Amino acid sequence: MFNLFKRKAPPSVGTGNSQAAEVASLDWLGRLRSSLHRTGSSIATVFTGKLLDDEAYTELESALLMADAGVPATQYILEQLKLKIKQTGSKDMVQTKGLLIEVLSELLKPLERELNIAQHRPTVVMVTGVNGAGKTTSIGKLTRHLHDAGASVLLAAADTFRAAAKEQLMVWADRNQVEIISQENGDPAAVSFDAVTAGKARAKDVVLIDTAGRLPTQLHLMDELKKIHRVIQKAEPTAPHEILLVIDGNTGQNALAQVKAFDEALGLSGLIITKLDGTAKGGVLAAIALWARERKPQQTKTLAVYFIGIGEKLEDLQGFKADEFAQALIN
Repeated sequence: MFNLFKRKAPPSVGTGNSQAAEVASLDWLGRLRSSLHRTGSSIATVFTGKLLDDEAYTELESALLMADAGVPATQYILEQLKLKIKQTGSKDMVQTKGLLIEVLSELLKPLERELNIAQHRPTVVMVTGVNGAGKTTSIGKLTRHLHDAGASVLLAAADTFRAAAKEQLMVWADRNQVEIISQENGDPAAVSFDAVTAGKARAKDVVLIDTAGRLPTQLHLMDELKKIHRVIQKAEPTAPHEILLVIDGNTGQNALAQVKAFDEALGLSGLIITKLDGTAKGGVLAAIALWARERKPQQTKTLAVYFIGIGEKLEDLQGFKADEFAQALIN
């Protein structure tokens, strides 16, 4: 099993492995809290009073809605919080705030799952998303983490609709010292087929396929995605093994709409949430988690948030942990 996204202590920290991992986790949590500071501050303000009365509940409801949690998820969180308060008899605001973190963590927990690349060789990962979400950059960072974990990676430049996409992916391939399959003016499905075939022949651990950025309303491009999916299965009947959607964390409730649309077309297995810094509010993950509970039963895999990103650096893309995210969001 490849150990992806193992957090490392800063070079100056001369501690044992367990201590180093703890330092790295605390550093990541601190940066995540800083990124979600605006949302955390708004929610934390509710708990500065002496009692969580009706007025405070109204303020908390507004704070959650402003955090892009959406109406259904906000109602669910408040209902679960009231239930926990009743069960514990808690009246202390510090304890109540802890119960809110617990409620959010429990809601998000089903989204927490590690990317498993040991079951298939190669593991074929199809990556999609709208333009500007950070799709190709996320693929590059993921490639680096896979490479550092000892996995052999083959990239497929199947985003032939954007002129600079192939060049951008080739830069990442060169930087990470991995092979890439591309074609001059090639068909995206043909590039994908060639990549999977090459991945099998070269005994690669992972084939990462970069597909064109598109909006769910661009039906011809969504049809192209379905075609890529079908062609990949011709090259390897069990593939694609993972279908990932990259989402810009700044898009708010529109992120949920994107998840629904791409899931309807392809059957998503996982998400990468990028740009959870600056103006991103983060509450949309609660909305996604609640929707995922009621997802169509014919889907073979539960939806996961595999990775979240809070900046441009390589270490700013990390595996999603529900407890950490809940703590950061509630601050």
